[in-house]
Amino acid sequence: MGGCVVYRYYDSPLGRLKLGSYDGRLCLCCWCDDCYSTDAESGVIRRLGADWAAGASPATDRAAEALDVFFEGKGLVRNIPMLLPGTDFQRRVWFALSFIPYGYTVSYGELCRFVTGGVSATRAVASAVGDNPVSVFVPCHRVVGRDGSLVGYAGGLRVKAGLLELERVLPRLF
Repeated sequence: MGGCVVYRYYDSPLGRLKLGSYDGRLCLCCWCDDCYSTDAESGVIRRLGADWAAGASPATDRAAEALDVFFEGKGLVRNIPMLLPGTDFQRRVWFALSFIPYGYTVSYGELCRFVTGGVSATRAVASAVGDNPVSVFVPCHRVVGRDGSLVGYAGGLRVKAGLLELERVLPRLF
């Protein structure tokens, strides 16, 4: 593809996010304070064959405005054009994540059954969830362990708990 991913930062109550756009669409929203963010970033760059360019774009500005609304506890704006570079399987998982309603959670097993129609591929689904390049907008924080426990979030469990508290899924923990 080539071109540049235009990026800017967004400071949320739970930490800093890096927002990136490519060809007028949001392609990256990852937590900067986590050890996985470089994996998400490099995956997007690799799949798009693009370089980085600092600056704002209409797509990242719209994403920042949507995040303002989200962090005010008013839900998630859904009309953000996104580009999700990944495999067909990853995109199926990410599409399924987008159907988890605000304020609800599903287990990895439930998500797997939805995506695969019952085929046991929980690890593959969990891996795709972990590779989600647009955290918050494709709400991977709403996926929990079989027993409802908080497991596996690239932004860290503190951030995951904060997002679920904001959505009133969890009582205030901290």
